[in-house]
Amino acid sequence: MTAALNSRVFGIAPDGTRVDAWTLEGACGLTLEIITYGASVTRLLAPDREGRLADVVLGFDNLSAYSSDPGYFGSVVGRVAGRISNAQFSLDKVRYELVSNDPPNHLHGGQTGFDKRIWKATPTEAANGNPSLRLNYRSPHLEEGYPGTLDVAVTYTVTEHNVLTVEMRGEADRPTPFSLTLHPYFNLAGEGVGSIVDHELQIHADEFIATDEFMTLQGKVTAVVDTGNDFRCPRVLREAIPCLFRNHGDLYVIRRGSGEIEPGLPVPAARLAHPASGRELQISTTATHIQLYTAAALDGSLTGKSGIAYPRYAGVCLECEGYPDGANHPHLGDIILRPGSPRQEVTAYAFGCI
Repeated sequence: MTAALNSRVFGIAPDGTRVDAWTLEGACGLTLEIITYGASVTRLLAPDREGRLADVVLGFDNLSAYSSDPGYFGSVVGRVAGRISNAQFSLDKVRYELVSNDPPNHLHGGQTGFDKRIWKATPTEAANGNPSLRLNYRSPHLEEGYPGTLDVAVTYTVTEHNVLTVEMRGEADRPTPFSLTLHPYFNLAGEGVGSIVDHELQIHADEFIATDEFMTLQGKVTAVVDTGNDFRCPRVLREAIPCLFRNHGDLYVIRRGSGEIEPGLPVPAARLAHPASGRELQISTTATHIQLYTAAALDGSLTGKSGIAYPRYAGVCLECEGYPDGANHPHLGDIILRPGSPRQEVTAYAFGCI
């Protein structure tokens, strides 16, 4: 198989704007589809131990479902991924009020975040010839309450070694919080097959951030040892989920070691495996945190692209990001992007077999 990049029309937005679907095919089978609505990953085909391909991300087959999607399926989320406490922050002595779309907090960029915007796609090619797609979006000053005009570029690349790399870059004309994430729901058995409770999960973190009953981050780091949040060793999700607060999942501080890893380079963040198919996903990132979400809110009311309803735990999200409430607690993670200092984060999703 040779690498390839092609596109098709996915749908037409209510304002008449065309939404395209782009497909990147790697030389060894990994195949990615992205739509320009939300820069969203809609399909990701990965081989099992027998070489059989299956779509391992949840999603939909029409634009209407994505535009009404409450769960950020496969989308790029921002300006800030996660929850900003009490939907407000102060920056350089100015207080900013954000929409409280997850009361009392601001969640995933607001009512109309980056997941609900149409991005501009440009086909590119990585230095080694691997197919890439760059998507750009300009977020104007005070969009969703955030200060500054922000230019964002997200580049997807599929390598010949079945690795999907995602580069997220931001540049602003005034100080603003900036911390994106990619929000796919993984099911390594295949989309629409069932739940992920038979998957094994390992998270390379010694600490997590506790939340209150509203999922508000408490602004303090807690050791995972002797808690139900401990994924330092692989755990079967069927056994682990009941130990999680509201069966939801928490925000973890990714372990960077004792200084032997150069700052700015990706480090291992998580490993997900499905023993029955043999599929394995290794995630590495330059981001400081990773959010686990078990899709506990799914209830069978959403029908996926295979025509099958998504039950509770139909997928698992592993969202690499900065500290969401960093504007209020910079000592836990500085997410402020300043003029003249662009920021880029890289996350690699490496698919293999066990």
